[in-house]
Amino acid sequence: MIVPAKFREGLGGKFIITKGLDGCLYVYPIDEWKKLEDKLKELPLTNKDARAFVRFFFSGASEVEIDKQGRALIPQNLIEYANIEKEIVSIGVSNRIEIWSKEKWIEYNEQNIDYDEIAEKMSQLGI
Repeated sequence: MIVPAKFREGLGGKFIITKGLDGCLYVYPIDEWKKLEDKLKELPLTNKDARAFVRFFFSGASEVEIDKQGRALIPQNLIEYANIEKEIVSIGVSNRIEIWSKEKWIEYNEQNIDYDEIAEKMSQLGI
């Protein structure tokens, strides 16, 4: 994939790409990945859900480099996970980038998501 110029500076020369939620891929700059890794390491090993989540996240993680033409090679296992066939959509989401297959991104955006209801739930979390 060609890494959009607006993302290259924030990613640096190397970054981490892994399985994300909702069928997309998550891309983290190395420093942000280390922060997430530290938080995930603090989860209790005795909690089954915590173990499953950590496995999910770390099992797909790969360090990737951007070449001189601004391209990065997505590992095959992640291409298959995200059902990427041809076109992708890259979006910036706070401290990460999400990579979606174009078809899956369109499908996601066509869902009837009630953002007002989500906003209510977020306010319960103090946001």
